[in-house]
Amino acid sequence: MIEFQHVSKLFGDTAAVKDLSLHIPQGEFTVLIGGSGSGKSTTLKMINRLVEHDAGRILFQGEEIRSFKPEDIRRRMGYAIQSIGLFPHWTVEKNIATVPALLGWTRQRIRDRVTELLELLDLEPNIYRGRYPHQLSGGQQQRVGVARALAVNPEVLLMDEPFGALDPVTRATLQKEMLRIHQSSGKTIVLVTHDIDEALGLASRIVLLDKGEVVQAGTPAEILAHPVNDFVTDFVGRSDIGIKLLGLSTVATYTRPGETALGAPVAASTNLREALSTFVARACDRLPVVDAQGQALGVVHFADLWQRPA
Repeated sequence: MIEFQHVSKLFGDTAAVKDLSLHIPQGEFTVLIGGSGSGKSTTLKMINRLVEHDAGRILFQGEEIRSFKPEDIRRRMGYAIQSIGLFPHWTVEKNIATVPALLGWTRQRIRDRVTELLELLDLEPNIYRGRYPHQLSGGQQQRVGVARALAVNPEVLLMDEPFGALDPVTRATLQKEMLRIHQSSGKTIVLVTHDIDEALGLASRIVLLDKGEVVQAGTPAEILAHPVNDFVTDFVGRSDIGIKLLGLSTVATYTRPGETALGAPVAASTNLREALSTFVARACDRLPVVDAQGQALGVVHFADLWQRPA
């Protein structure tokens, strides 16, 4: 889908990206992560030609991106950023319809698409389509920004620190929304963040950058279980790697069917990191487990959290 072949980018005498080679398959949720100045945002912006690369090749669907007009490639790639950038004097509907209107979509087609996207992002269309940005919370504005990026059903969704300015509760909610959208649509998503917990929770693959170069790329489990050097170990959190690994598995994997236990149940979708907190808070060694409909599935044991699933 997207391929970097020995790509470099200079700003003056400073190399923001150095000899970068990277393949992003179709349908993958790739998270680019690193500290300030690591080259992660520059890498993202080179994909849709907001920043032009100086050396190497960037391929999109097998073709060099410079073979496309910038406006054409940007129509095929949605782009959402932290600052959102909604037009303050336009309604939610008109903001979402920015690109469809430029493409000459009919009013009815635009209206139907806006309705579809508002419903997808849990914003009641009859309530929100006529509102203005200042009438929305920060989280609602960010949802509208994502809806606008998805308006013409792009092949790729690029996101640059999209949730960085939000409070933790709203941020967690929108992260779950993005996972749901990815799982239901199979869309290729490339997201930039500096937050390792966000990367671990969202990514099917993480690319850790430092000084414009890839230090390590792999699944969240690979990054946590097999860091290639001390830099990776320190970045992901040397003191709590084990706890973060628990966050990658769910209670469902460890549930013993047919058993019962006292106390309020936990959902099978609960990750083991959250389950550990529940065990500690309740000072117990067994928790009843239920499915999404509240039906009993069995019991998870505290001792099982330290075992690899069969």
